Amino acid sequence: MNPWVLALVSVLLLLVIMLLNGSMIIYMLRKVLGHMHLRLGPTELGPAGIAQLIPDIVKLLVKEDRHPNKTDRWMYVIAPILVFVPGLMAYAAIPFSEDLIAADLSYGLLMTIGFLSIIPMGIFAAGIASYNKYSLIGAMRSIGASISYEVPLILSAIVPVMLAGSLNLREIVLAQADSIWFIIPAFPSAVIFFVCALMETANVPFDLAEAETELIAGFSTEYSAMRFGFMYLTEFSNNFIVGALMVVLFLGGWTLPFVPSELIEPIAPVIFVLKTYIMIFLFMTVKGSFSRFRVDQMAALGFKVLVTTALIWALIFGVGYKIFLMSVGGGV
Repeated sequence: MNPWVLALVSVLLLLVIMLLNGSMIIYMLRKVLGHMHLRLGPTELGPAGIAQLIPDIVKLLVKEDRHPNKTDRWMYVIAPILVFVPGLMAYAAIPFSEDLIAADLSYGLLMTIGFLSIIPMGIFAAGIASYNKYSLIGAMRSIGASISYEVPLILSAIVPVMLAGSLNLREIVLAQADSIWFIIPAFPSAVIFFVCALMETANVPFDLAEAETELIAGFSTEYSAMRFGFMYLTEFSNNFIVGALMVVLFLGGWTLPFVPSELIEPIAPVIFVLKTYIMIFLFMTVKGSFSRFRVDQMAALGFKVLVTTALIWALIFGVGYKIFLMSVGGGV
């Protein structure tokens, strides 16, 4: 197949996956929080509460695409694209199975985290361009939050990378399939990664950039219709990306302990998606259980606790793992 055609087909498939995931996660969030908080609309409106999702989608499609006065017109228009496109491209290196992967890159982990790190820039652009004090505060909070969590997020991924000896996400999964003990040294890093994932996805208690009780809708206050829809969809879709990274790095991807790969292969994508949605369910459970952190509390948690803990554990593990390899290899 022509490489350009193949690339176009891959992008279209990723777009479909992103749209389906976004819609499913929105519905799932309404159901989980509906039952946790006794909200009757999401749980009772229509069969299994599905009718609550339909007007939400229609509303985004038919609402007026307003453009407030005094905005920075070009930045206002470009900001949703800066949020949506990196969110879409972050799917490229996610391995749904050993063969089902859009871009099997040797540096897939760095590429995925790199695309996720661009999204706060789009949020910042949206807040700055809106000429609204609430949007501006949300934008500034987004940048502060990204500095707080991105460093420990990357540091927590060092341990599974060292164990697998690769930045390729598929190879990290295969390394876990070869050893059931993979999770033991990676567990502290998994806890740190989980907390950073909550920050990355702007879930409560870390949704400071939106904070509807303080900032109306935060950085997206002045957006409507599908401009808002792009940012809204990306926010929910990021839950899948970060959950998928958690599954790849720490939970064996599409593999299952003690189950031969020949049996798993036909249903590998299903296993991967189910594991990812279990992680998303945990994100939502935390979202419905805790109150929002203050900005200073989030910064203190990020810099004083997460960065320090992730760095110390990566150092301890790195030294111990090197000594182990030298002893096994006869001093090499």
